[in-house]
Amino acid sequence: GQPPVILTRADPVYLQWLRDDIAALREQADVVVVSSHWRPGKKVLAYMSEIAHTAIDAGADVVVGHGPHHFLPIEVYRGKPIFYGLGSFSFHTRHGGRKHGDWIGLMATVELDGTTVSWAGFRFVRHNHRNETVVSAPAGEANALAKISAPSAGRGCRWGMRVCGWIWMAFRPQPEHFRFGSTAEPSRFVDIMLNSCV
Repeated sequence: GQPPVILTRADPVYLQWLRDDIAALREQADVVVVSSHWRPGKKVLAYMSEIAHTAIDAGADVVVGHGPHHFLPIEVYRGKPIFYGLGSFSFHTRHGGRKHGDWIGLMATVELDGTTVSWAGFRFVRHNHRNETVVSAPAGEANALAKISAPSAGRGCRWGMRVCGWIWMAFRPQPEHFRFGSTAEPSRFVDIMLNSCV
């Protein structure tokens, strides 16, 4: 036989609640970031894309998923970033002090030009022996970059790297100081540091 095909979809009632919430937030906030807790796993399922796309269609500027302890692909949808999963950002141990293993996470960052997301990127993070989250040098994460690049490429992402170590996703024409090899630091960052274990 064949392995089963799992089809998922978002509840239409939930999607309407999401639209209503985002519409209400748009009236109060300059930037709307939607965070959604997904089921554990290493793939982006249909319901996840449906929720993320609905959020952006309703006016969200950024979507960040959490829950899986593995980073998931990144998508650019209608010019806005969707981080489907940041992986293991802050917890390296579980109850009783047992270690999870050498998990890796993403620290996502977006830059704003006024109230518009003009730049998005991430850095890899790992955990040291004291269970502290530390930034990992991109040069040492070639395998991780390959794992996130391949599934993200078909989702509208192009990649580059800043001298300061941020891996950026180009989703619209970049100003000169965002191009590869630049030493200019971005003027304003909003760091999204979400714990995927919550």
